[in-house]
Amino acid sequence: MKASPPDSFTAEQHTQAMNRRHFLRGLGACIALPSLASLVPSRLLAAQAAKGLATTATGAPLRTAFVYFPNGAIPSSWWPEGGGSNFRFGPTLEPLAALKNQLQVVSGLDHANAKGGKDGAGDHARGNGVFLTGVRLNKSATEIRAGISIDQVMAGQVGHLTRFPSLELTCDVERRSGSCDSGYACAYQHNLSWRSATTPMPPESNPRLLFERMFGGGAHGERAENARRRMEARRSVLDFVNEDTRRMQGRLDAHDRDKLDQYLTGIRDVEIRIGKAEQFGLNVDPDIDTPVGVPRSHGDHVRLMYDMLALAFKTDSTRIGTFTLAHDGSNRSFGEIGV
Repeated sequence: MKASPPDSFTAEQHTQAMNRRHFLRGLGACIALPSLASLVPSRLLAAQAAKGLATTATGAPLRTAFVYFPNGAIPSSWWPEGGGSNFRFGPTLEPLAALKNQLQVVSGLDHANAKGGKDGAGDHARGNGVFLTGVRLNKSATEIRAGISIDQVMAGQVGHLTRFPSLELTCDVERRSGSCDSGYACAYQHNLSWRSATTPMPPESNPRLLFERMFGGGAHGERAENARRRMEARRSVLDFVNEDTRRMQGRLDAHDRDKLDQYLTGIRDVEIRIGKAEQFGLNVDPDIDTPVGVPRSHGDHVRLMYDMLALAFKTDSTRIGTFTLAHDGSNRSFGEIGV
């Protein structure tokens, strides 16, 4: 709801202020779209900036992906048999047998804050919300309080080296508000990644949107030029907005000044991203077709999102990723495995 304009406003001034605010809000919606989608960092610049930070002995960057699948696994099928280097994978992990010498399967870990305790029911919400934060969630549908997740701690250290500090993926439809499981906010159940105790990092479920965010729209061979044009257009929009908002700040009441401050925070974030894109430059346009959208088959959806995450790592678009195959209360059928 908009605050009423001060009584000293004339009808003409009120109309002008309202039109200006409407126009700025329209620009804000444009700016909120995935920006500079085809710009990805230069490996050379990233390597120079890193100076050995989070790299292997050969200088290759270290990358981390956290993958969440819901409701656990069948222990007898999950855990390997034997010890040392002679262990044998069970049926669930058998497809990874060729990578056996590069894998560790760790047991004996526990997330005490994922247990109900005094909070009672709500395992489905706690499973997702505690996975990477490790904290006791505040059981409320409106007062969200979790904690910064480990992926965002990592992104805070190495995120400046890549175009995207982190990427968040899911194969579920996201809910950002309301109550989901036993009085817990839906935000807990639908987000693995948390920038702060109250700010989740919403994941992307559409592989096409994710691809265009990383590499831009259009066919192979057109994406770089499309990105350059978008960057020029958005730069001109930001130049206009900054000048325009400075002129109008003195004419707003306190309520609208607060709203404008929130808007300008988003503007500054976009400016930072544009500067970062200009610093890192354009990456090679991947020689693949843009995904059509969300596949009908859950199995195809999962595979395609894995491909998107692998492509993000391969192009050094990011070094930190999270991926939710499904959340615990999705009621999804998994026909591929007969469930």
